[in-house]
Amino acid sequence: MRFDLHEMADRLGGRLAGSEPPAEGVNGLAIDSRTVSAGRLFAALGGGRDGHDFVAAARGAGAAAALVSRVVDDAPSLVVPDVATALRALAGWARTRLPDPVVGITGSVGKTTTKDLLAAALGTTFRTTASQRSFNNELGVPLTLANAPDDTEVTVVEMGARGPGHIALLCDMARPTVGVVTAVHAVHTEVMGDLDDIAAAKAELVEALPADGLAVLNADDPRVSAMGDRGPAPVLFFGRSPAADVRAGPVEVDEDLRARFTLESPWGGTEVHLGARGAHNVHNALAAASVALWAGVEPAAVGEGLARPPESPLRMQLHRCRGGRLVLDDSYNAGPASMEAALLALAELPARRRVAVLATMAELGSREGDEHSRVASLAAELGVSVVSVGTDLYGSQGNAPVELSLPATGDGAGRTDAQRVVREMDSAGMLGSGCAVLVKGSRVAGLDAVSESLVEFLGHEPEGG
Repeated sequence: MRFDLHEMADRLGGRLAGSEPPAEGVNGLAIDSRTVSAGRLFAALGGGRDGHDFVAAARGAGAAAALVSRVVDDAPSLVVPDVATALRALAGWARTRLPDPVVGITGSVGKTTTKDLLAAALGTTFRTTASQRSFNNELGVPLTLANAPDDTEVTVVEMGARGPGHIALLCDMARPTVGVVTAVHAVHTEVMGDLDDIAAAKAELVEALPADGLAVLNADDPRVSAMGDRGPAPVLFFGRSPAADVRAGPVEVDEDLRARFTLESPWGGTEVHLGARGAHNVHNALAAASVALWAGVEPAAVGEGLARPPESPLRMQLHRCRGGRLVLDDSYNAGPASMEAALLALAELPARRRVAVLATMAELGSREGDEHSRVASLAAELGVSVVSVGTDLYGSQGNAPVELSLPATGDGAGRTDAQRVVREMDSAGMLGSGCAVLVKGSRVAGLDAVSESLVEFLGHEPEGG
């Protein structure tokens, strides 16, 4: 989206400094100097590192101007009292230039996959803009809105929460007309509170919807289905139960972990072969289908979009390696519900032996011990061997199902440490032919490096092999 800097200064309550800004304005927004492209506005945010220290690098990468709270050079700058506050105002301005519908997606699990599936389904019919990766907070939402192309027809905005009021803040910027709530689970309970607290935080999206909008709610989650009374918008329910408006018939999961089912809805039905892996993603697909069908996408086109693999990485990515060995990389993040779903998916894979490399599930507070024990019990029930990395919460070494306990892999799971994890697993005889290995843990554990090292060590299976 292109912005005139003179108008931006008026709207954001700032002043222009430095040389004359480009007549064509700026095209989009960046908050990381490493992701700047030509013509962007670079926002010098504070926090752990001062963004003003990276203005020069951003300009070198092609930034047309900088949004700053103090002048750092003679090039075009927009000076504002507070950069973070100005970003929220910029997001609100960008939203006024976007047509309806704007879709907000929240929930304890499945937000990013639902966002990817919905963007693919809508993209078969409309020019669609969606949040990149998991850009779902007070910085990610402005990026999504300000970087939407000027010809965008539908916008999809992922919304995360760290406590009460966070979703409401994001709704103030994005002003969604459609809201999707995927599920309420015990995730980040240390900061979010109990299940009722989490539900109240997620319901802020429903409360923010206009009367002529739409709330899309999970009929199979009582806390989510009850949110229909929290706002003025009509409700469309999705799920497996007969009470759902958009439903899935019997589900079959193939050897690639991709679900097949018949989509049933008031707009008609279609056969779906999901691009996203894992039976748990059927609910996310139904949520995405609900919005797309309501927006006017034909059922067959919805099925076509849902068949595309989600774009966001490190989520149920299946790597086929030599010797019939499999690596299931779900290392982006972890909570009790997603950990259970990943273990059940691992159990579906054809394998001689199944191993789960697990790091901690962070921010569970007083529930930490019980939730990790439940995961360990499920692994034992499924016959999965556990390699615990950086935590003893799944059980001590020698007690089933933990067969190998390794120290933390270091800051961000540095590559050398990740390779050490793989060597230890190989020495323990866990990586024989026909094995299937799941890698999963909270983002702070950085287990994506372990997945990468595993695939490198085992070697990708050649095409046709």
